[in-house]
Amino acid sequence: MFVIGKRLAFSASHIITGVPAGHPCARLHGHNYEVELVAAAGGLDEAGFVHDYHEFDVVFDYVRRTLDHRHLNDVLPGPASAEALAAWLYERSKELLPPEVAACLWAVRVSETPRTWAEYRPGTTQR
Repeated sequence: MFVIGKRLAFSASHIITGVPAGHPCARLHGHNYEVELVAAAGGLDEAGFVHDYHEFDVVFDYVRRTLDHRHLNDVLPGPASAEALAAWLYERSKELLPPEVAACLWAVRVSETPRTWAEYRPGTTQR
């Protein structure tokens, strides 16, 4: 299997609800997020690509318009966690990408810091 990814950075604020009193994430704060779209395929096209990286730009343009320098609690339909953001972006990406690229979308990864990330991949869960 061949796997590719492309990253985009944006800045946004959020508040995490449902955490214990005094938890630092319960306060308004922000991150310099990185979003990575990951696609996979069993073979390569005639150019030698899984897909052209430029085909992800439609999603990244959407992220810039919708999330950059926004308060995520005002944009996302539920929790503003990195996990929820990754799932939400996966679903938006499936809608925005050309069908042949959307079919190869394997995961969306969201990093809040250089040392933390959350990834959404459709499939079975443990909850």
